[in-house]
Amino acid sequence: QILCMLLTLSQLVSSFQAGWSSLFLLKSLDEFWSWYVNTDPFVSGSVLVVLISLTCWLLAIVTGNYSQVDRIWSVVPFLYCWLLAARPLWLPSEEWNERLLIMASITTLWGLRLSYNFWRKGGYMKGHEDYRWPVLRQKIRPAILFQVFNFVFIAFIQNILLYLITAPAYVAWVYRSSPLNQYDYLVLGLWFLLWFGEIVADQQQWNFQTKKYQLINSGKPLTGSYLDGFISSGLFQFSRHPNFFCEISLWWVFYLFEMSASESFTLNWSIIGAFALNLLFHGSSDFTEQLTAAKYKRYQLYQQHVSRLFPWFPDNSWKKVKSQ
Repeated sequence: QILCMLLTLSQLVSSFQAGWSSLFLLKSLDEFWSWYVNTDPFVSGSVLVVLISLTCWLLAIVTGNYSQVDRIWSVVPFLYCWLLAARPLWLPSEEWNERLLIMASITTLWGLRLSYNFWRKGGYMKGHEDYRWPVLRQKIRPAILFQVFNFVFIAFIQNILLYLITAPAYVAWVYRSSPLNQYDYLVLGLWFLLWFGEIVADQQQWNFQTKKYQLINSGKPLTGSYLDGFISSGLFQFSRHPNFFCEISLWWVFYLFEMSASESFTLNWSIIGAFALNLLFHGSSDFTEQLTAAKYKRYQLYQQHVSRLFPWFPDNSWKKVKSQ
């Protein structure tokens, strides 16, 4: 399996080298369009990734706001999927594929819902910046090192990751002659279950924070979890980050569409995106929990008794600790 995966990756790298080498020889928009429609779509799509990454990098420098990728996080993945699913619009020789349409549609649902959640928290307001970036700016010194971090990680690595998590759609395009089967419906059902779980977790978090700040702003006393400062009920009694768990799992399940399309239950290189997302969330939640534990004194007790990501029953002593 690993040998086959490495061979496929080697072929893809060769396609990238050939595609990008010929790209720099183009002299007109007509030549670019001809190159775009005749080049492997995963290679041609990478041009958009580079342009978006450069735009995010430049906007961060100009505005001093490093949440540029945060603003497009929920948008570009379904854009990449539709660039594959909608190819028959500009290439009549290709037929519409039901599996690709499903994959593009569910990523659109995911993106619109996540965009709404980001919007109601003020993410699209002018000047809004994720609270973690200012902390990192203070930690990464001298300032030039943070600018390197901005270029390499914030602008490029994150955008490359957003492209890679949609790679199963590309593999489904490669096997577009394969019809829908019973596995697709099973995968779709599991995907919607996780999507619903993420909606519930985000809503519980929203309700808690809204109520907490209503109490604070009205001068009323805080009790229970509101006094602790963080939510530990609902889905959050089984996982400290149930929304993260569902988000990560969504993309692992998305990968399963590729296995259904290829009718092969062996590993494929397109699993890299889901794996990389796991690593990103692991590092991100580490940093987030450091900040939370420093802000709320009882959070360390919560960490000791409740699972970090994978939902599980809290140990019996947690109820006693929580009631103290």
